Amino acid sequence: MIRVNYKEYDKFTTEYGHMYYNKPFSHYKIRLQYRFTGNQVPGGASWNVRNSGIMLHSQSAASLGLDQDFPISLEMQYLGGLNAGDRTTGNLCTPGTIVDIQGKTTEEHCISSTSKTYNGDQWVTAEAIVLGDSIVYHLIGGDTVLVFTNPKIGGGYVGKNHNFKDGKVASEEEWIKKSGSPLRSGYIALQAESHPIDFRNIQLLDLKGCMDPKAVNYKSYYQASDPKSCKYK
Repeated sequence: MIRVNYKEYDKFTTEYGHMYYNKPFSHYKIRLQYRFTGNQVPGGASWNVRNSGIMLHSQSAASLGLDQDFPISLEMQYLGGLNAGDRTTGNLCTPGTIVDIQGKTTEEHCISSTSKTYNGDQWVTAEAIVLGDSIVYHLIGGDTVLVFTNPKIGGGYVGKNHNFKDGKVASEEEWIKKSGSPLRSGYIALQAESHPIDFRNIQLLDLKGCMDPKAVNYKSYYQASDPKSCKYK
């Protein structure tokens, strides 16, 4: 289990954190369980109560600006219920990115899923199926709750009225030049946003590999071909 807590914090002052896996992927499945625990650390924003997530197709840790708030990525956002009304989880937030929903480009920064609300400190099973720059599925409790296509760089940083400079993004001009470029691959990172959260049973399945049935490392479930990885007797 990976535990995010703030026991040594007197106050939270926007020290957002991201724990990266050490290599990028283009086609993959990631499945995990998460649970929110306890109370938010003092100083955390009201919108960050029981709020965390994982970043998909993220820029590398090495390319982040020193004070950059969030990596340019596709965030699978996890929200815990507040015992008052509906609050979906498995949503999508888009720092520096833009996607299509039902065939139409949307510039909304956060897009709600169709999940139910999970109140309390219960474990929730979440899964993402990411197929390059074509289509991404978000699943909660085994049910598909959000589907989007054609992820690209652009659309502002946190919405179209908030630019890369506002988010203290490193190499701002280079990212602006990439606006509209397909987001085909990237890193995976677990998020820390001021509310304690636990992650466990993290499973990652690479869906890109050797698709030649004659190779010893052929897998029938691969979705993208990597001929250079093929091995033969």
